[in-house]
Amino acid sequence: MHNRVVHSRLDTHTAVVLPGTGSDARFADDAFSAAFGDVGLTTLAVEPDPAGVVDSYLAALDGAAHRHGRIVVAGISLGAAVAARWAADNASSTIALALALPAWTGDPAGSPAALSAQFTARLLREEGLDAVTATMASSSPEWLARTLRRSWAAQWPALPDALDEAARHRSPDLAELARIQMPAVVVGAVDDAVHPIDVARQWAGTLPDCALRTVTLDGIGSDPGCLGRAAVDGLDRHWPRLLGR
Repeated sequence: MHNRVVHSRLDTHTAVVLPGTGSDARFADDAFSAAFGDVGLTTLAVEPDPAGVVDSYLAALDGAAHRHGRIVVAGISLGAAVAARWAADNASSTIALALALPAWTGDPAGSPAALSAQFTARLLREEGLDAVTATMASSSPEWLARTLRRSWAAQWPALPDALDEAARHRSPDLAELARIQMPAVVVGAVDDAVHPIDVARQWAGTLPDCALRTVTLDGIGSDPGCLGRAAVDGLDRHWPRLLGR
């Protein structure tokens, strides 16, 4: 597992960021490191192991908490689901939660993101990486195609298994979310059919101490850092207390 670490200040706390399905540490770093650095956090973006994505995320979170003490936990899509459950199980090690683009609540069955992951995994096995990447690029925004070309190539040939793993992953349900007693922010995209804004609203409305912030897909495409800025803004009133300022 490769962890990218970006340092901003000498007195930083650590934020661990988990990428979404098929994505990579570089995109997670681009999304969060600048905004987190502005409030005094060092970002550790986790490179998923496609042979065991969730296990690689849990190991990175456990390792960061062991090395750095209490951490800010952040994630995108699948990473948000893993982040939320780890934080629920490790509340004493978690400063705050930043959850971007949650894809489903509880059971993934029938959700757009799970169906998309299953379909893509099947195509990859039947047609191969090059053909499926070309099809994806022809029907996706340029920024997304560029990101997935890079991450898919790095995760091949285990990529189909990683997509299937994501499609089976059970997110926290409403009862689990309601028990997470820590400052949180959920960032949803208002125009993302794969990560429906209603899921983001549901998570934000259920987490006991949570703000909702919204972005657009065009905004993410122009500057992935909008995700991090929205997350930092949603936790704005908490930072002085959380980071001991």
